[in-house]
Amino acid sequence: MLLEHINLTIPDQRLATAFYVSGLGLTRDPFVMTGVTNMWINIGRSQIHLPQGEAQRLRGHVGLVVGPREALVARLHRVQPVLDGTAFGWVERDDRVEVTCPWGNRYDCLDRDAFQGQAPWSDIDLGIAYVQLDVPAASAESIAAFYREVFDAPADVRDSYGLQQAVVAVGTHQQLVFAETRAAIPEYDGHHIQVYVANFSKPYAWLAQRGLTYGEEPHQYRFADIVDPVTGGQCFKLEHEVRSLRHPLYARPLVNRDPEQSNRNYRKGGDMRSGAF
Repeated sequence: MLLEHINLTIPDQRLATAFYVSGLGLTRDPFVMTGVTNMWINIGRSQIHLPQGEAQRLRGHVGLVVGPREALVARLHRVQPVLDGTAFGWVERDDRVEVTCPWGNRYDCLDRDAFQGQAPWSDIDLGIAYVQLDVPAASAESIAAFYREVFDAPADVRDSYGLQQAVVAVGTHQQLVFAETRAAIPEYDGHHIQVYVANFSKPYAWLAQRGLTYGEEPHQYRFADIVDPVTGGQCFKLEHEVRSLRHPLYARPLVNRDPEQSNRNYRKGGDMRSGAF
C-alpha cells in the first residue's frame, strides 16, 4: 500500500542536515527522533530514516520528486561549500538531476513533466517514486514471482539493454525496481525499507513457514531474503520492515515545508507545502 521509509545509517548528522534539508529541500520531522543520534526526513507521505552509525550504501538508487529543477540546483550550489570533501555532487540529465549524498547514495530527482503522465509518480508533487536495486542477472523473473505469490502485488518483468527488471507496484504511485546487472554487487550492509500491506497475515504465514521472518512486534515483522517461490533459492537480500494498516504510525500526518520560504521573502500562510503525496 505504501513505501513509507528507507533506513540508512550515517556518521554525521550535521552533514545529513545540510544535504537532505538544505540541499534537497526536505523537512526534518519535528515530532519524532528529534535528538542528535537519529533524524527522520519527511518527503510527502514517506520518510528517509538516518540513524547514527557507519555509513550504509544502498545497492542501487532512489527516485524522488522534490519540485522544480531550478530551485533544487540553486539549493545544491548553496550547500556545496559545506559538503566539500565528501562524495556529494550532482549531474543534470534530460529528465532528472542525479544527486549523490555525502556518503555515496544516489537520489534521482525526477522532472515530473518529462514523463508526460506515463509514470505512476507523474502526479506526485513531493514523495518517493521508487527504490531501484541492483540484482544478479537471471533473477528478475523469480523476484517478480516472489512478490506476486507472497504479497499479491502487481509485478511485471521488462527488458532493459539485454537484461531484465522486475517492477513491483507499491500502491498506485510507487515502485520497487529490481534491475539485473552483470557487475559485482557489494555485500549487503543492513539498510532496509519499510512497507505497509493490506493483507498482513497471509505473507507472514508464507514467510514464517519457511523460517524467513524475525523481529515480530504487534502489527509488524521483518524479513530479508527474497526467494524463488518454487525452488526456495535466495535471489536477493534486503530487509523489509512489514507493517499492517493497524500499526499506530500508519497514515500519520507528516509536516512538509516549502523550502523556498525564508525570512527574506516570507509569505504569510506559505510555510507548509501543499500537494505532497
